[in-house]
Amino acid sequence: MFSIADLKIGRTFLLEGDIYVVLYTEHSKQARGGAILRTKLKNLLTRATIDRTFKGSEKFEEARIEKKKCQYLYKEGSDFNFMNSESYEQFALSTETVGNLVKYIKEGDTVDIQYFKEKPISLSLPIKVKLKVAKAEKGFKGNTASSVTKPVTLESGYVLYTPLFIKEGDTVLVNTETGEYVERV
Repeated sequence: MFSIADLKIGRTFLLEGDIYVVLYTEHSKQARGGAILRTKLKNLLTRATIDRTFKGSEKFEEARIEKKKCQYLYKEGSDFNFMNSESYEQFALSTETVGNLVKYIKEGDTVDIQYFKEKPISLSLPIKVKLKVAKAEKGFKGNTASSVTKPVTLESGYVLYTPLFIKEGDTVLVNTETGEYVERV
């Protein structure tokens, strides 16, 4: 059990039988009153986001989340199929569960899947991933006075804006948190 002082961004805990992750916190202390904590929480099972205020005396139970290495196999309809690398068990995650991270994975990639009570609940990727450029237009000569970018299509199908010197076949590093080009590898 932990208190509101331990609720930090990214912390997972149980609340009313569901598992939540903290997205935002704001501590507040008033003259004679106790401390309160305003939070924005995301339910990892339903993907709903809620605002919640907690009093200083409240206690929370930590959620035991386990990470397992899994391989992304293929997409079928609106489901993404994965295989646990240790047990070879196959399972599917919905589009809502995978979310925007689908832009950064391709068939055969190894990713971390978060499990809660032996059930896969979410996908996590490293902050930076390497992807190959599948399609790129040529840059325009003389158009280099400022930082000019052009759209390129990555092997995952994601369209990314990169500097003009990036061409087809190049491998680029992409930030999965911002969706931006980092560097050519």
